[in-house]
Amino acid sequence: MGKVTGFKEFERKDETYISVKERILHYKEFTVPLKTDEVEKQGSRCMDCGIPFCQSACPLGNLIPDFNDMVHEKKWKNALEILHSTNNFPEFTGRLCPAPCEQACVLGIVNPPITIENLEKNIVEKGFENGWIVAHPPTARTGKKVAVVGSGPAGLAAAQQLNRAGHLVTVFERDDALGGLLRYGIPNFKLEKEIIDRRIAILEEEGIEFKTNIHVGVNYPVEKLDEFHAVVLCGGATLSRELPAKGAEIKGIVQAMTFLKQQNKRNAGIDIETEEIFATDKNVIVIGGGDTGSDCIGTSNRHGAKSVTNFEIMPKPPVNRCETTPWPFWPLKLKTSTSHEEGCDRNWLISTKEFIADEKGNLKALKTVQIEWVIKPGERPVLREIEGTEKIWPCELVLLAMGFTGPETTLSEQLGLKTDFRSNYQASETEFQTNVPHIFTAGDMRRGQSLIVWAISEGREAAKKVDEYLMGYSNLPTKGKGDLIGV
Repeated sequence: MGKVTGFKEFERKDETYISVKERILHYKEFTVPLKTDEVEKQGSRCMDCGIPFCQSACPLGNLIPDFNDMVHEKKWKNALEILHSTNNFPEFTGRLCPAPCEQACVLGIVNPPITIENLEKNIVEKGFENGWIVAHPPTARTGKKVAVVGSGPAGLAAAQQLNRAGHLVTVFERDDALGGLLRYGIPNFKLEKEIIDRRIAILEEEGIEFKTNIHVGVNYPVEKLDEFHAVVLCGGATLSRELPAKGAEIKGIVQAMTFLKQQNKRNAGIDIETEEIFATDKNVIVIGGGDTGSDCIGTSNRHGAKSVTNFEIMPKPPVNRCETTPWPFWPLKLKTSTSHEEGCDRNWLISTKEFIADEKGNLKALKTVQIEWVIKPGERPVLREIEGTEKIWPCELVLLAMGFTGPETTLSEQLGLKTDFRSNYQASETEFQTNVPHIFTAGDMRRGQSLIVWAISEGREAAKKVDEYLMGYSNLPTKGKGDLIGV
């Protein structure tokens, strides 16, 4: 634990941000880090709560009280060892995770919870700053070859764990750079890509082979996977949800990932081969109230949009916890992101009925209607339009950020893999093995769209099962149990 009375003495203190006026002029991260002594005080707030609900709420089973205590004790290298023992990439989770651990913090019942996510970020950044994070190649090789398809967080975690077990790992990525959605889906102002590159460099030094521009099943025949003793599919859930409204084919209606990927490529100095999409001087409407919608809002503001409006079909969540999501469960409550704070008109319980084109066939407006959800016990909620609430909204760009329906079926069809009704690749959450024994799957491709911590967790767990399949046993760790293979 931290200091015995720390939670009484110190208030929660978060990172601050540079002003909106300054940060929308660029795409860099804009947090203002706390000083080291202040971070150590935040670690001191951790209580001796008996049962660490934070740890059970974390899909990775991070040993949160342990690394909090090490920060309190100023033993930063020890904190890093503990953090890395369960989390391969805390520099990613420390920036992108919604922190279910904090919502389950015991202190959070009566006071603001521990700043767990920020502590993670500070621990790993301290590690890079001091040169503690270095490559640890395996001391022996098994001779077994494993292919990992997809270089997002699930694929990278699986690759590192399997490499640690001594297997020869090759990672295939269909894009021109590694990282999956970390690279081309997450804006730079949330995750600068140098953060990915420095970790990839370590993984390469540890002996993992990476191959980009390889789309397995398209420009790389699936038959070539027979060269490997095992295959782990971590391609993600990349099929974006469509909006079946009249006029949906009009020019100016764009999927969020198309828009975000283009901007990430611009930031990297990579040419855009298709027609470029800008929000500059346009009335932009973002349909979808999740993190992807928020990322579109932040990017549109940086483009210099004339206005940014956000639609959400669900009701506006309460500001505080409600009775249906009591502690320690993940709460249903209003989330206001830094992108929302930069400028956005938010609207709830609104449904798009029609897109309207101008005389040239370009988008000029859309029509909406207010809705309500009719809930009857034992039945699924039913959407009902409210008569007389139709409205026309001028807009020249609509960004669809309504989530993902599942993974692409190219691989499942060619490999003969079973899928569920959402096209997710079927494999149990304990074995990660498909109906083809040597093929495993993990992350969003298996479970559907989810959190980065779930992706890393599934990559780690799948790696253990692959190792068992290849060797008959595995010394790789299970969830929540440390793996102190260096830092």
